[in-house]
Amino acid sequence: MKIPNSFARLKRFRYPREVIAYAVWAYYRFSMSTADVEDLLAERGIVVSRETIRLWVNRFGAHFANCIRKERPKPNNKWHLDEAVITINGVKYWLWRTIDANGDVLDILVQQRRNSKAARRFFDKLVKQFGKPRVVVTDKLRSYIKPIKTLAPEADHRAHKGLNNSIENSHRPTRKREKIMGRFKSARQAQRFLSAHDQINIIFRPRRYKLSSHSYRHARSEAFALWADYTVQMTA
Repeated sequence: MKIPNSFARLKRFRYPREVIAYAVWAYYRFSMSTADVEDLLAERGIVVSRETIRLWVNRFGAHFANCIRKERPKPNNKWHLDEAVITINGVKYWLWRTIDANGDVLDILVQQRRNSKAARRFFDKLVKQFGKPRVVVTDKLRSYIKPIKTLAPEADHRAHKGLNNSIENSHRPTRKREKIMGRFKSARQAQRFLSAHDQINIIFRPRRYKLSSHSYRHARSEAFALWADYTVQMTA
Protein backbone atom coordinates (compact mmCIF):
# COMPACT_ATOMS: atom_id res chain seq x y z
CA MET A 1 0.00 0.00 0.00
CA LYS A 2 1.33 3.44 -0.92
CA ILE A 3 1.20 6.18 1.67
CA PRO A 4 -1.41 8.76 0.58
CA ASN A 5 -0.13 12.15 -0.47
CA SER A 6 -2.46 13.86 1.97
CA PHE A 7 -4.16 12.56 5.12
CA ALA A 8 -6.98 14.36 6.88
CA ARG A 9 -5.43 17.11 8.98
CA LEU A 10 -5.37 16.70 12.75
CA LYS A 11 -7.35 19.30 14.66
CA ARG A 12 -5.31 22.00 16.39
CA PHE A 13 -2.11 20.93 14.62
CA ARG A 14 -0.36 23.21 12.19
CA TYR A 15 1.40 20.49 10.19
CA PRO A 16 -0.21 17.59 8.30
CA ARG A 17 -0.28 14.25 10.05
CA GLU A 18 2.10 12.68 7.52
CA VAL A 19 4.78 15.19 8.57
CA ILE A 20 4.21 14.39 12.24
CA ALA A 21 4.27 10.64 11.57
CA TYR A 22 7.49 10.99 9.55
CA ALA A 23 9.18 12.91 12.37
CA VAL A 24 8.14 10.28 14.93
CA TRP A 25 9.34 7.47 12.64
CA ALA A 26 12.73 9.08 12.00
CA TYR A 27 13.31 9.75 15.70
CA TYR A 28 12.58 6.19 16.81
CA ARG A 29 13.89 4.32 13.78
CA PHE A 30 17.35 5.92 13.68
CA SER A 31 19.76 7.09 16.36
CA MET A 32 18.69 10.70 16.02
CA SER A 33 18.15 13.54 18.43
CA THR A 34 15.24 15.95 18.02
CA ALA A 35 17.79 18.43 16.60
CA ASP A 36 18.75 15.89 13.93
CA VAL A 37 15.10 15.39 12.98
CA GLU A 38 14.67 19.18 12.88
CA ASP A 39 17.48 19.40 10.29
CA LEU A 40 16.08 16.46 8.34
CA LEU A 41 12.72 18.19 8.01
CA ALA A 42 14.35 21.55 7.24
CA GLU A 43 16.15 19.99 4.27
CA ARG A 44 12.68 19.08 2.97
CA GLY A 45 11.43 22.65 3.43
CA ILE A 46 9.55 22.00 6.69
CA VAL A 47 10.55 24.50 9.36
CA VAL A 48 9.69 23.19 12.81
CA SER A 49 11.45 23.53 16.17
CA ARG A 50 13.02 20.65 18.05
CA GLU A 51 10.68 21.38 20.96
CA THR A 52 7.68 20.78 18.71
CA ILE A 53 9.25 17.53 17.52
CA ARG A 54 9.76 16.49 21.14
CA LEU A 55 6.06 17.11 21.80
CA TRP A 56 5.11 15.05 18.73
CA VAL A 57 7.32 12.19 19.83
CA ASN A 58 5.94 12.19 23.37
CA ARG A 59 2.34 12.44 22.21
CA PHE A 60 2.26 10.03 19.28
CA GLY A 61 5.07 7.56 19.99
CA ALA A 62 2.78 5.65 22.33
CA HIS A 63 0.05 5.59 19.67
CA PHE A 64 2.26 3.81 17.14
CA ALA A 65 3.64 1.43 19.78
CA ASN A 66 0.12 0.50 20.95
CA CYS A 67 -0.99 -0.17 17.37
CA ILE A 68 1.97 -2.50 16.88
CA ARG A 69 1.24 -4.33 20.14
CA LYS A 70 -2.39 -4.91 19.16
CA GLU A 71 -1.56 -6.38 15.75
CA ARG A 72 1.61 -8.32 16.49
CA PRO A 73 1.32 -12.13 16.30
CA LYS A 74 1.36 -14.18 19.47
CA PRO A 75 4.94 -14.31 20.76
CA ASN A 76 7.04 -17.42 21.15
CA ASN A 77 6.40 -19.13 24.50
CA LYS A 78 10.09 -19.18 25.44
CA TRP A 79 10.99 -15.96 27.22
CA HIS A 80 14.31 -14.38 28.20
CA LEU A 81 14.22 -11.94 31.14
CA ASP A 82 16.98 -9.61 32.19
CA GLU A 83 17.57 -6.34 33.98
CA ALA A 84 20.07 -3.58 33.22
CA VAL A 85 21.05 -0.61 35.34
CA ILE A 86 20.40 2.92 34.08
CA THR A 87 21.36 6.09 35.95
CA ILE A 88 18.85 8.94 36.06
CA ASN A 89 19.89 12.19 37.79
CA GLY A 90 22.51 10.29 39.77
CA VAL A 91 20.01 7.68 40.99
CA LYS A 92 20.30 4.03 39.99
CA TYR A 93 17.24 2.50 38.29
CA TRP A 94 16.71 -0.91 36.77
CA LEU A 95 15.41 -1.53 33.28
CA TRP A 96 13.60 -4.88 33.20
CA ARG A 97 13.22 -6.30 29.69
CA THR A 98 11.78 -9.49 28.20
CA ILE A 99 12.28 -10.91 24.71
CA ASP A 100 10.92 -14.09 23.18
CA ALA A 101 12.95 -16.80 21.44
CA ASN A 102 12.69 -14.85 18.15
CA GLY A 103 14.39 -11.85 19.76
CA ASP A 104 11.32 -9.61 19.74
CA VAL A 105 10.90 -7.41 22.82
CA LEU A 106 7.71 -8.26 24.69
CA ASP A 107 7.78 -5.46 27.23
CA ILE A 108 9.98 -3.29 29.45
CA LEU A 109 9.55 -1.76 32.88
CA VAL A 110 11.71 0.84 34.63
CA GLN A 111 11.84 0.33 38.40
CA GLN A 112 14.03 1.59 41.21
CA ARG A 113 14.36 -1.82 42.86
CA ARG A 114 15.93 -5.11 41.86
CA ASN A 115 14.24 -7.45 44.30
CA SER A 116 11.53 -10.11 44.39
CA LYS A 117 8.72 -7.53 44.57
CA ALA A 118 10.01 -5.75 41.47
CA ALA A 119 10.47 -9.07 39.63
CA ARG A 120 6.93 -10.14 40.49
CA ARG A 121 5.47 -6.83 39.33
CA PHE A 122 7.19 -7.16 35.97
CA PHE A 123 6.47 -10.87 35.48
CA ASP A 124 2.83 -10.44 36.48
CA LYS A 125 2.48 -7.72 33.84
CA LEU A 126 3.88 -10.08 31.20
CA VAL A 127 1.64 -13.01 32.12
CA LYS A 128 -1.45 -10.79 31.97
CA GLN A 129 -0.50 -9.62 28.48
CA PHE A 130 0.77 -12.81 26.87
CA GLY A 131 -0.30 -15.73 29.05
CA LYS A 132 2.01 -18.20 30.76
CA PRO A 133 5.30 -19.12 29.07
CA ARG A 134 6.60 -22.62 28.49
CA VAL A 135 10.23 -21.74 29.26
CA VAL A 136 11.69 -18.79 31.18
CA VAL A 137 15.42 -18.06 30.91
CA THR A 138 16.99 -15.66 33.42
CA ASP A 139 20.36 -14.90 34.92
CA LYS A 140 21.12 -16.16 38.42
CA LEU A 141 19.22 -13.38 40.20
CA ARG A 142 17.28 -15.24 42.89
CA SER A 143 14.50 -12.64 42.91
CA TYR A 144 13.02 -14.37 39.85
CA ILE A 145 12.50 -17.75 41.52
CA LYS A 146 9.40 -17.12 43.64
CA PRO A 147 7.45 -14.96 41.13
CA ILE A 148 7.94 -17.49 38.32
CA LYS A 149 7.06 -20.41 40.57
CA THR A 150 3.92 -18.60 41.76
CA LEU A 151 2.65 -17.10 38.50
CA ALA A 152 3.77 -19.78 36.03
CA PRO A 153 4.29 -22.96 38.08
CA GLU A 154 4.47 -25.23 35.02
CA ALA A 155 7.12 -23.16 33.26
CA ASP A 156 10.65 -24.52 32.94
CA HIS A 157 12.80 -21.91 34.69
CA ARG A 158 16.42 -21.97 33.50
CA ALA A 159 18.64 -19.70 35.59
CA HIS A 160 21.95 -19.52 33.77
CA LYS A 161 23.77 -16.36 32.69
CA GLY A 162 25.32 -18.01 29.64
CA LEU A 163 21.88 -18.83 28.19
CA ASN A 164 20.82 -15.19 28.22
CA ASN A 165 23.24 -13.70 25.71
CA SER A 166 20.47 -12.76 23.28
CA ILE A 167 18.74 -10.44 25.73
CA GLU A 168 22.07 -9.03 26.88
CA ASN A 169 22.52 -7.91 23.28
CA SER A 170 19.03 -6.38 23.24
CA HIS A 171 20.19 -3.78 25.77
CA ARG A 172 22.71 -2.31 23.29
CA PRO A 173 20.29 -0.04 21.40
CA THR A 174 19.19 1.39 24.75
CA ARG A 175 22.78 2.23 25.67
CA LYS A 176 23.26 3.87 22.28
CA ARG A 177 20.17 6.05 22.61
CA GLU A 178 21.01 6.84 26.21
CA LYS A 179 24.27 8.43 25.07
CA ILE A 180 22.60 10.42 22.30
CA MET A 181 19.93 11.73 24.67
CA GLY A 182 22.52 12.67 27.29
CA ARG A 183 20.99 10.11 29.67
CA PHE A 184 17.33 9.92 30.56
CA LYS A 185 15.90 12.81 32.55
CA SER A 186 13.38 10.82 34.60
CA ALA A 187 12.08 7.29 35.09
CA ARG A 188 8.84 8.34 33.41
CA GLN A 189 10.70 9.60 30.34
CA ALA A 190 12.75 6.40 30.14
CA GLN A 191 9.64 4.23 30.40
CA ARG A 192 7.77 6.26 27.78
CA PHE A 193 10.66 6.35 25.31
CA LEU A 194 11.78 2.72 25.61
CA SER A 195 8.24 1.32 25.52
CA ALA A 196 7.74 2.96 22.11
CA HIS A 197 11.29 2.51 20.82
CA ASP A 198 11.40 -1.26 21.31
CA GLN A 199 7.98 -1.86 19.73
CA ILE A 200 8.60 0.35 16.69
CA ASN A 201 11.92 -1.34 16.02
CA ILE A 202 10.23 -4.76 15.98
CA ILE A 203 8.67 -4.02 12.59
CA PHE A 204 11.42 -1.82 11.13
CA ARG A 205 14.38 -3.97 12.10
CA PRO A 206 13.73 -7.51 10.90
CA ARG A 207 16.72 -9.81 11.31
CA ARG A 208 18.32 -9.08 7.98
CA TYR A 209 20.94 -11.78 8.31
CA LYS A 210 18.13 -14.37 8.33
CA LEU A 211 16.38 -13.00 5.22
CA SER A 212 17.08 -12.95 1.52
CA SER A 213 17.24 -9.53 -0.11
CA HIS A 214 13.78 -10.09 -1.61
CA SER A 215 12.28 -11.12 1.74
CA TYR A 216 13.89 -8.15 3.47
CA ARG A 217 12.48 -5.68 0.94
CA HIS A 218 9.07 -7.30 1.31
CA ALA A 219 9.23 -7.00 5.13
CA ARG A 220 10.25 -3.36 4.82
CA SER A 221 7.36 -2.60 2.46
CA GLU A 222 4.93 -4.24 4.88
CA ALA A 223 6.35 -2.14 7.74
CA PHE A 224 5.80 1.08 5.78
CA ALA A 225 2.26 -0.03 4.92
CA LEU A 226 1.53 -0.64 8.59
CA TRP A 227 2.96 2.77 9.50
CA ALA A 228 0.67 4.41 6.94
CA ASP A 229 -2.33 2.62 8.43
CA TYR A 230 -1.36 3.72 11.93
CA THR A 231 -0.91 7.29 10.68
CA VAL A 232 -4.52 7.29 9.48
CA GLN A 233 -5.61 6.20 12.96
CA MET A 234 -3.88 9.11 14.73
CA THR A 235 -6.19 11.31 16.77
CA ALA A 236 -5.66 14.77 18.18
